[in-house]
Amino acid sequence: MTTMNSIADNAGAASAAGQNDHQSALKFITCGSVDDGKSTLIGRLLVDSRAVLQDHLAGVQRGGETDLALLTDGLSAEREQGITIDVAYRYFATETRKFIIGDAPGHEQYTRNMVTAASSADAAVVLVDATKLDWKNPQLALLPQTRRHSLLVNLLRVPSLVFAVNKLDAVEDPALAFAHIRAALAAFAGAAGIAVRATVPVSALKGWNVVDAHAGWCGYEGPSLLQILESLPGTPADTALPLAFPVQWVEKFSSSADTSQGRRVFWGRVAAGSVAPGTAVQIFPSGQLATVAQVLDHARRPGDVAAGTSAGIILDREVDVSRGDWLLAAPAAPAEAAADDDFGDAPAAASPWPGQRELRTTVAWMDDEPLVAGRVYWALHGHRWVKAKVRRVVHRLDINTLAEEEATQLDPNAIGHVELLLQEALPAAPFSQARVLGSLILVDTASHKTAGAVLVN
Repeated sequence: MTTMNSIADNAGAASAAGQNDHQSALKFITCGSVDDGKSTLIGRLLVDSRAVLQDHLAGVQRGGETDLALLTDGLSAEREQGITIDVAYRYFATETRKFIIGDAPGHEQYTRNMVTAASSADAAVVLVDATKLDWKNPQLALLPQTRRHSLLVNLLRVPSLVFAVNKLDAVEDPALAFAHIRAALAAFAGAAGIAVRATVPVSALKGWNVVDAHAGWCGYEGPSLLQILESLPGTPADTALPLAFPVQWVEKFSSSADTSQGRRVFWGRVAAGSVAPGTAVQIFPSGQLATVAQVLDHARRPGDVAAGTSAGIILDREVDVSRGDWLLAAPAAPAEAAADDDFGDAPAAASPWPGQRELRTTVAWMDDEPLVAGRVYWALHGHRWVKAKVRRVVHRLDINTLAEEEATQLDPNAIGHVELLLQEALPAAPFSQARVLGSLILVDTASHKTAGAVLVN
């Protein structure tokens, strides 16, 4: 079940990869339409990379054959219905890389689970079932879920997207089918502004081009899917930005007095920038100023900590800080902020992360009830909860034409532009600039269900 804070927390859990991409684990998801073969593909990756124990493999035998999909479909309802409902994570490694795989559901009603998984992924493999398409037609139309999931992956700033055209072994002319489907995918991605790393033909059932390359099949001479995944970069952390640190937990009485010097330790994950002793910070929302006296890593060892990494921060003096507050880079000194005006007065320094109450956003709506103007929801930003009112639904994105349509509401699983008015200011930033500060979730005030994923524009 998707938790209320999982999307926002996952958005801040981007790996500190990028310093050494081939030694860092790659977290990727498989997504696409229903029954495209996502679970089977993951099962094939696990089996052919020898990441499955023999007793586990024996437990998924059906009629003398191995049902690869059952390696990831762990819920009883999933096994009974033959569908994927919740995101299932699996782990495996090759000689050059470690992987964390998320098997995302294909059904529209479980889009929220797919969004949760994509919000922290380094890459996405979008499967396309060749047997469901009019592959003989050069102008064939893609399935709605293929388009929707690709758009969501792009909106959530997943760095790498790979199209895997599956079940080509089940069509009469695999080469022609792959050529037409690849052209349709390229046209769609170009119109949507989506950067595609690769488009590869695969047969998850037979294992062609999944782990080992099947040279020449479908006229494709490139690397296998696994070889492509091994070469993909991780998600770079937002280390070049000013410091932003959401406080998750306040350690009031440290178990190591010689480390904290009797002061409280503020724990969380650095969302942007880096923090070191001597860093000047401003507490949000109180506006109080302080200086970082010491920084601890996850093992309580002193040292500098950068974005994407957990840290404990000790300030030089006692200030009122609680869970949900932010420690932000302090405004520049007036002399550095701007030149004096004609009267010799230095203008007030501007905060690098100013608080905002009015937000223009892109919303992926996941509630069963439509999003309409006037509704009030809880908004979670970092670890801070505030009330948010829907001021206006501006546009709805047509996933078939990619056009922005005038709209007064967002129906379940729709994507659109929405204006929000917050009860209290938040240090929000464009999602394209800062992944954590630019993401929120909306939660229904009555049912407490996650209602929507929000990206700040």
